Amino acid sequence: MSRSAFPAVLPASPCAPAYERAAAVLPSLRITEETPRHGEGWLRGDALAAGGEALERFLAWEGEQAVRSHGRPARPDVVASFALHRYAWPAGVLFTLPYFLLRRVPRIGLADVSFHPEAGRMTVRSVSFSCLPDDPAAGHPRARVVADEEELRAVVRREAADHLGPVLAAFGPVMRRRARALWGMATDELTEGLWYLGSLLGEEERARTEANLLLPGSTAPYAGGAAFRDLAGPSGERLTTRDRVSCCMYYTLRPQDTCVTCPRVCDEERVARLSGGAPRRDS
Repeated sequence: MSRSAFPAVLPASPCAPAYERAAAVLPSLRITEETPRHGEGWLRGDALAAGGEALERFLAWEGEQAVRSHGRPARPDVVASFALHRYAWPAGVLFTLPYFLLRRVPRIGLADVSFHPEAGRMTVRSVSFSCLPDDPAAGHPRARVVADEEELRAVVRREAADHLGPVLAAFGPVMRRRARALWGMATDELTEGLWYLGSLLGEEERARTEANLLLPGSTAPYAGGAAFRDLAGPSGERLTTRDRVSCCMYYTLRPQDTCVTCPRVCDEERVARLSGGAPRRDS
């Protein structure tokens, strides 16, 4: 049996309650605090960012999922886009959900994360965390106290960018996308991860507000912003949507089933799908 079968479970960090809440409402994503794993389907974040065999193995697996789900192979750039989403969406949650629920932002390097795409598992080892002065955890030995809410939002953006940047750079050549498109994808992953989990937690409106504050559209290196907007439903009800900054390329396999936030989807179709309770396909 390999060493990865004997994970070292770490003492719960001040951010652990947020990850437990995520698992409670989204069982398909389980985030646990452990030392990073490797082998037996596990991929470390730093290995993905380095490219090479780990990235190739991940892309090969993702390509197999496309064939299994759609009955035909996807283009290499589409496979890479799906794979990046599969990692970046939960990786973004590592930062946005503790901020949203606890007003704590962990510092998590790529070497501190391992990911099992098939099992929907992610392990995390937090080095330190930032919080506000009135947080009960402000006296924790690994706490970094910041002045106010705006500074804490800046920490979310910085920590997420530090983590995702090398991963975007590794995927970029395969996806055939340049920096702006890649950071647009990061913007979408952070926004829609928070939006989706906020809705599952019964706090969708607050999640939209927080996402707009986190990503107002003028915070480099992120491209674009959360940019939520409202549409009127058939009975005048408010339907919330946004236009993705990037394209997930799902239309190349099933053009009839695109994300409702895709810029290709007109407002009339969005109203029909949202008022009918159709899934957003943005998670």
